[in-house]
Amino acid sequence: MRIYLASRSPRRRELLHQIGVPFDTLLFRSGPRADPEVDETPLPGEAAPDYVERLARAKAEHGWSLIALRRLVAQPVLSADTTLEMDGRIIGKPEDEADAVAILRHLSGRTHVVLTGVAVHFRGRTEYALSRSEVRFRQLEDEEIRRYAASGEPLDKAGAYGIQGRAGMFVEHLSGSYTGVMGLPVCETALLLKRFGCKPL
Repeated sequence: MRIYLASRSPRRRELLHQIGVPFDTLLFRSGPRADPEVDETPLPGEAAPDYVERLARAKAEHGWSLIALRRLVAQPVLSADTTLEMDGRIIGKPEDEADAVAILRHLSGRTHVVLTGVAVHFRGRTEYALSRSEVRFRQLEDEEIRRYAASGEPLDKAGAYGIQGRAGMFVEHLSGSYTGVMGLPVCETALLLKRFGCKPL
């Protein structure tokens, strides 16, 4: 069974290929004409686990509605959302290079939580799973923070870093799912897909 991946993330595409899931990419509009159904702005007082669940479910369900509008073949829709939590606040994607520097300085030498929510929707049914990981950064030098931010790599990533890229050298300790920190926990994803009759491998 093929699925739709409702995400632009190349990391999520790579991870689905890794576990042998055939998929088609289902893209939402971005920029000024972005779909309001998948607005990533946190709600007032929203906790990080509630935030990723709300967005993962919204993306899967909105993706399903687009299938009918675009007259596509009906297939399960997989979506995911990743955010960081530290000191009780949500840390999303940086707004610009200066914001990336500020976020990385905040993470330096400390432990943060990475939450990735995964949802699958098919014919009125949504299933959801949450991956929770703890990541500790070593103490970062200000110069390496600035160089990394200037590389452009952090700009489209929650928490301003990609563990699979150059920022892997910042990680002193990881407890949880490496692929969850990347943006798609393959264990939870495979189990969700099996509930819909899609068997990875």
